[in-house]
Amino acid sequence: MSHTPLIAVVGGGYAGFAAAVTLARGGARVSLFEASRTLGGRARVMEKDGYRVDNGQHILLGAYSETLRMLRLVGVKPSVLETRRLALVYPGLCELRAAPLPAPFHLALGLLRARGLDWADKRAMIRLMGTLRKQAFRIDPDRTVSTLLAETQQTGRLTRLIWEPLCVAALNTPAADASAQIFANVLRDSLAAGASASDLLIPRVDLSELFPVPASRWLALRGNTVRTAEPVKKISAMGDGYVLEGDPWNALYDDVVIATAPYHVGDLVAGLPGLAPVVERLKRLSHQPIVTAWLAFDGPLHLPEPMIGMSGGYGQWAFDRGALGGPEGLVGVVISARGAHQDISREALEIALLEELQSVLGPLPPLRWSQVITEKRATFSCIPGVDRPTTATPERGIWLAGDYVEADYPATLESAVRSGIAAARSILRRHGLKEGNFLSL
Repeated sequence: MSHTPLIAVVGGGYAGFAAAVTLARGGARVSLFEASRTLGGRARVMEKDGYRVDNGQHILLGAYSETLRMLRLVGVKPSVLETRRLALVYPGLCELRAAPLPAPFHLALGLLRARGLDWADKRAMIRLMGTLRKQAFRIDPDRTVSTLLAETQQTGRLTRLIWEPLCVAALNTPAADASAQIFANVLRDSLAAGASASDLLIPRVDLSELFPVPASRWLALRGNTVRTAEPVKKISAMGDGYVLEGDPWNALYDDVVIATAPYHVGDLVAGLPGLAPVVERLKRLSHQPIVTAWLAFDGPLHLPEPMIGMSGGYGQWAFDRGALGGPEGLVGVVISARGAHQDISREALEIALLEELQSVLGPLPPLRWSQVITEKRATFSCIPGVDRPTTATPERGIWLAGDYVEADYPATLESAVRSGIAAARSILRRHGLKEGNFLSL
């Protein structure tokens, strides 16, 4: 009887569970370790006054093919995602909606009908997308998004209301610093792809319930193990395998997938000198924050869309959770990347966001409670030439997975999922296995 590889996955976020599910489908035995009691990593649920709120509001795109495939594999119903055609709505300022037509007519008609954009704006958008198509979406690696926008003569209004918000939302990096190539990749696979690729998919459930929790159940039903509140402190080589400090079984693992945030990798592999160059590369990554302000009002709010843009203040996007299956009157306001909001107190920021919401929506119901959540190192800075590691490492049997791993995309749920799948498939190949060989209970 052939040897069934035993694989450890350290980290219970989207990358870790994508790796674990892929490994289990290939016939490997998997033990996943999560230090927290809550699954999801940096995309997880938190408790507040009896409410379950995400540590940050995420949306998916129709282009997130691997994330959507993973959701289907572990039995997540499509209804948990609110699917809407692309709509960039800034109340009173701008409204751009994709039309219910095949690509590229969905965006062409949407642009023709767009409110708040004049013909100079519309011509500029066509010019940028046309330039990218002619260049096959390849850009000089040293270009920033701001440089790209200047070179294609984008108007001030289009830059302020469309391109810069999209850049910050997708790359979590200010346009002046962000990689134009990565931004072009996002545009290629969303706006310039099939009509459904640009759809906005907003979760109706919290981020832990969206994938990590159903993936955990899926793994358990197939004889694999998920352990929460089990921090792994160190990975050590032993013979032909690896042992984990913190593993209650003291098992010997054939391979280990490290699916933690990049700044945790160094401590885990301190006893593996061959990984010192990888650790040094990870130390050179800079990071960007994301702030999410949850505001619970004592009464309903009426947003024009479940997601609206905010301009001219600190807030960037507001989400009506009441319109997405959540509690009535709960609004999430997101501020991505570094900015002026970091220079004021949390209380001052909350007051400013309330004033900004009121300027858009009119009088607000009384505020019941609020919670401002700051992820100081939410993602790596997606700058030109950023040196991202691959899933494979110099240490045979040690693999990396996470949204920071080398990919066409910035730090998104899709990048995290793809990295986990890539690491798992490499492990399966190493052991002569193939994804999909083992599908039974």
